[in-house]
Amino acid sequence: MNRAELGKRIYEISNIKGEFLLRSGVVATEYFDKYLFEAQPTILQAIAEHISTLLPDDFSQLAGLEMGGIPIATAISLHTGKRSVFVRKAAKEYGTCKLAEGGDIDGQQLVIIEDVVTSGGAIIDAVNALRTRGAIVQQVFCVIDREGSGRANVEEIGLRFTPLFTKSELEQLAAL
Repeated sequence: MNRAELGKRIYEISNIKGEFLLRSGVVATEYFDKYLFEAQPTILQAIAEHISTLLPDDFSQLAGLEMGGIPIATAISLHTGKRSVFVRKAAKEYGTCKLAEGGDIDGQQLVIIEDVVTSGGAIIDAVNALRTRGAIVQQVFCVIDREGSGRANVEEIGLRFTPLFTKSELEQLAAL
Protein backbone atom coordinates (compact mmCIF):
# COMPACT_ATOMS: atom_id res chain seq x y z
CA MET A 1 0.00 0.00 0.00
CA ASN A 2 1.51 3.35 -0.96
CA ARG A 3 1.88 6.10 1.63
CA ALA A 4 -0.95 8.30 0.29
CA GLU A 5 -3.39 5.38 0.26
CA LEU A 6 -2.31 4.41 3.78
CA GLY A 7 -2.90 7.95 5.08
CA LYS A 8 -6.32 8.09 3.48
CA ARG A 9 -7.27 4.71 4.96
CA ILE A 10 -6.03 5.66 8.43
CA TYR A 11 -8.11 8.83 8.33
CA GLU A 12 -11.24 7.08 7.07
CA ILE A 13 -10.98 4.28 9.62
CA SER A 14 -9.99 6.18 12.74
CA ASN A 15 -11.07 9.83 12.51
CA ILE A 16 -14.19 10.40 14.59
CA LYS A 17 -16.03 13.59 15.50
CA GLY A 18 -17.51 14.52 18.86
CA GLU A 19 -16.16 15.85 22.14
CA PHE A 20 -13.11 14.07 23.52
CA LEU A 21 -10.94 14.75 26.56
CA LEU A 22 -7.32 14.08 25.59
CA ARG A 23 -4.54 12.94 27.96
CA SER A 24 -3.14 16.47 27.74
CA GLY A 25 -6.35 17.83 29.30
CA VAL A 26 -7.39 19.48 26.04
CA VAL A 27 -10.93 18.89 24.81
CA ALA A 28 -10.94 18.08 21.10
CA THR A 29 -13.81 17.87 18.62
CA GLU A 30 -11.89 15.41 16.48
CA TYR A 31 -10.21 12.21 17.61
CA PHE A 32 -8.04 9.56 16.01
CA ASP A 33 -9.09 6.24 17.53
CA LYS A 34 -5.81 4.45 16.98
CA TYR A 35 -7.21 1.08 17.98
CA LEU A 36 -9.45 1.18 14.93
CA PHE A 37 -6.44 1.27 12.59
CA GLU A 38 -4.18 -0.87 14.79
CA ALA A 39 -6.77 -3.67 14.75
CA GLN A 40 -6.68 -3.85 10.93
CA PRO A 41 -3.88 -6.26 9.89
CA THR A 42 -3.33 -4.74 6.43
CA ILE A 43 -3.15 -1.22 7.87
CA LEU A 44 -0.86 -2.25 10.72
CA GLN A 45 1.42 -4.08 8.28
CA ALA A 46 1.59 -1.04 5.99
CA ILE A 47 2.36 1.24 8.95
CA ALA A 48 5.21 -1.08 9.95
CA GLU A 49 6.59 -1.12 6.42
CA HIS A 50 6.54 2.66 6.09
CA ILE A 51 7.95 3.42 9.56
CA SER A 52 10.68 0.83 8.97
CA THR A 53 12.03 2.93 6.10
CA LEU A 54 12.44 5.88 8.49
CA LEU A 55 14.29 4.06 11.28
CA PRO A 56 17.98 4.76 11.91
CA ASP A 57 20.50 2.13 10.85
CA ASP A 58 21.91 1.67 14.32
CA PHE A 59 19.79 1.03 17.41
CA SER A 60 19.34 -1.84 19.86
CA GLN A 61 15.61 -2.24 20.34
CA LEU A 62 12.21 -0.79 19.55
CA ALA A 63 10.31 0.45 22.60
CA GLY A 64 6.52 0.37 22.20
CA LEU A 65 4.68 2.55 24.69
CA GLU A 66 1.65 1.17 26.51
CA MET A 67 -0.78 0.59 25.05
CA GLY A 68 -1.11 1.84 21.49
CA GLY A 69 2.62 1.80 20.70
CA ILE A 70 2.90 -1.91 21.51
CA PRO A 71 1.11 -3.35 18.46
CA ILE A 72 2.98 -0.92 16.19
CA ALA A 73 6.36 -1.84 17.70
CA THR A 74 5.46 -5.53 17.39
CA ALA A 75 4.54 -5.14 13.72
CA ILE A 76 7.77 -3.22 13.03
CA SER A 77 9.72 -5.90 14.88
CA LEU A 78 8.16 -8.61 12.71
CA HIS A 79 8.97 -6.59 9.59
CA THR A 80 12.59 -5.71 10.50
CA GLY A 81 13.67 -8.56 12.77
CA LYS A 82 14.62 -6.01 15.47
CA ARG A 83 13.84 -6.85 19.10
CA SER A 84 11.24 -4.85 20.93
CA VAL A 85 10.42 -4.07 24.52
CA PHE A 86 7.04 -3.03 25.84
CA VAL A 87 7.07 0.03 28.07
CA ARG A 88 4.50 0.34 30.85
CA LYS A 89 3.07 3.65 32.03
CA ALA A 90 4.42 2.73 35.45
CA ALA A 91 6.63 -0.11 36.65
CA LYS A 92 4.78 -3.12 38.00
CA GLU A 93 4.57 -3.16 41.77
CA TYR A 94 4.74 -6.96 41.93
CA GLY A 95 6.65 -9.82 40.32
CA THR A 96 9.65 -8.48 38.41
CA CYS A 97 8.66 -4.82 39.04
CA LYS A 98 9.76 -3.90 35.52
CA LEU A 99 8.96 -0.77 33.56
CA ALA A 100 9.98 -2.36 30.23
CA GLU A 101 9.05 -5.96 29.46
CA GLY A 102 10.80 -8.20 26.96
CA GLY A 103 14.47 -7.54 27.54
CA ASP A 104 17.19 -5.63 29.32
CA ILE A 105 17.25 -1.88 28.61
CA ASP A 106 20.33 -0.80 30.58
CA GLY A 107 22.85 0.61 28.09
CA GLN A 108 20.55 -0.17 25.16
CA GLN A 109 19.82 2.33 22.36
CA LEU A 110 15.99 2.39 22.26
CA VAL A 111 13.78 3.88 19.57
CA ILE A 112 10.42 4.94 21.00
CA ILE A 113 7.33 3.89 19.04
CA GLU A 114 4.04 5.66 19.75
CA ASP A 115 0.69 5.84 18.01
CA VAL A 116 -0.79 9.35 18.27
CA VAL A 117 1.01 12.34 19.80
CA THR A 118 -0.65 15.55 21.01
CA SER A 119 1.40 17.02 23.87
CA GLY A 120 4.05 14.31 24.11
CA GLY A 121 3.41 13.85 27.83
CA ALA A 122 3.35 10.04 27.74
CA ILE A 123 6.56 10.00 25.71
CA ILE A 124 8.34 12.36 28.09
CA ASP A 125 7.26 10.35 31.13
CA ALA A 126 8.40 7.10 29.52
CA VAL A 127 11.72 8.47 28.26
CA ASN A 128 12.58 9.98 31.64
CA ALA A 129 11.81 6.66 33.36
CA LEU A 130 13.75 4.66 30.74
CA ARG A 131 16.78 6.95 30.98
CA THR A 132 16.72 6.62 34.78
CA ARG A 133 17.03 2.87 34.24
CA GLY A 134 20.06 3.26 31.96
CA ALA A 135 18.46 3.25 28.50
CA ILE A 136 19.78 5.54 25.79
CA VAL A 137 16.88 7.24 24.04
CA GLN A 138 17.28 9.78 21.25
CA GLN A 139 14.46 9.14 18.76
CA VAL A 140 10.69 8.91 18.71
CA PHE A 141 8.53 7.68 15.85
CA CYS A 142 4.76 7.92 15.79
CA VAL A 143 1.97 7.23 13.34
CA ILE A 144 0.09 10.53 13.80
CA ASP A 145 1.31 13.91 15.04
CA ARG A 146 -1.83 15.82 16.01
CA GLU A 147 0.27 18.98 15.64
CA GLY A 148 -0.19 20.06 19.23
CA SER A 149 2.78 20.86 21.43
CA GLY A 150 4.15 17.31 21.19
CA ARG A 151 6.98 17.91 18.74
CA ALA A 152 8.30 20.93 20.65
CA ASN A 153 7.95 19.18 24.01
CA VAL A 154 9.82 16.01 23.03
CA GLU A 155 12.49 17.94 21.15
CA GLU A 156 13.00 20.04 24.28
CA ILE A 157 14.26 16.94 26.12
CA GLY A 158 16.69 16.14 23.31
CA LEU A 159 14.65 13.72 21.21
CA ARG A 160 14.35 13.62 17.42
CA PHE A 161 10.66 13.36 16.51
CA THR A 162 9.51 11.68 13.32
CA PRO A 163 5.81 11.23 12.56
CA LEU A 164 4.62 9.03 9.72
CA PHE A 165 1.77 11.53 9.18
CA THR A 166 0.68 14.88 10.57
CA LYS A 167 -2.99 15.59 11.21
CA SER A 168 -2.95 18.18 8.40
CA GLU A 169 -1.48 15.70 5.97
CA LEU A 170 -4.11 13.08 6.83
CA GLU A 171 -6.85 15.65 6.25
CA GLN A 172 -5.37 16.50 2.84
CA LEU A 173 -5.09 12.85 1.88
CA ALA A 174 -8.68 12.17 2.98
CA ALA A 175 -9.90 14.92 0.64
CA LEU A 176 -8.32 13.28 -2.42
